[in-house]
Amino acid sequence: MTKTDSILDVLYEEPGPRTKKRIAFFTLLSIVILVFILLLIVIQFARTGQLAPRYWNFFLRRTTWLFILKGLGGTVEVALTAMAMTFAFGFLLMFGRVRGNALARFISRCLVEFIRGVPTLLFLYFFFFVTPMLGIKMSAFWKITLPVAISANSTVAEVLRSGVNAVPKGQWEAALSLGLSGNMTFFKIIFPQAFRYVVPSLISELVIILKDTTYAYIVSFNDLMQNASVLISNYDALLSVYLVSAVIYILINYILNKCSAALASKRK
Repeated sequence: MTKTDSILDVLYEEPGPRTKKRIAFFTLLSIVILVFILLLIVIQFARTGQLAPRYWNFFLRRTTWLFILKGLGGTVEVALTAMAMTFAFGFLLMFGRVRGNALARFISRCLVEFIRGVPTLLFLYFFFFVTPMLGIKMSAFWKITLPVAISANSTVAEVLRSGVNAVPKGQWEAALSLGLSGNMTFFKIIFPQAFRYVVPSLISELVIILKDTTYAYIVSFNDLMQNASVLISNYDALLSVYLVSAVIYILINYILNKCSAALASKRK
């Protein structure tokens, strides 16, 4: 595997003419089946009255979309803040494992394994139920942002470490032979290259963080899902509201995945 190869290049070789035809056939067949299933779903919705105008008319109002966008703004704010914190803490864990002494490596490894083994929801319950008992008061924003950030730390730390390990060891040796210290070599030569390798993976991690923000309803933070619940209560339109919310999440994640793929292909 060369530095310009992606994981897909390594796992899969270029398909031949017959394989391409087979792929095209099954792709078309899958599309037909998917359209058929969607048609059945729409017919069933129509039979049960879920397509009635009263469940959809409120989406024509400007105030509805302003309310949805306000919730989306809260979701984006939590996701970006959590990602920034995740990168900072993940970097510290990675640095402890790569450049730390034996004790730092042990502590960093234990933290990575611990965080990796605990579900995000448990971290959220800790900040929601336990911290008030300890006399620590937090806003709803931090009660959702901190658990989401902590939960993603281990993944980001390992992603960064894999990027560092991908840099040829000869560059370490060359820099040290020129008289640079170990930390100077790391920060000026190794990590900038490692970061370029893992940017697509970090963007993919942002998708996961964005999904984890849906736990915000537990702490009553005004994110997209919380505002969607308000709309459902006001208009008794569960299906239409959740469907629109799902489309918004899908579009955001699709854009992020496309950005990740574009950056990955640009590195080649």
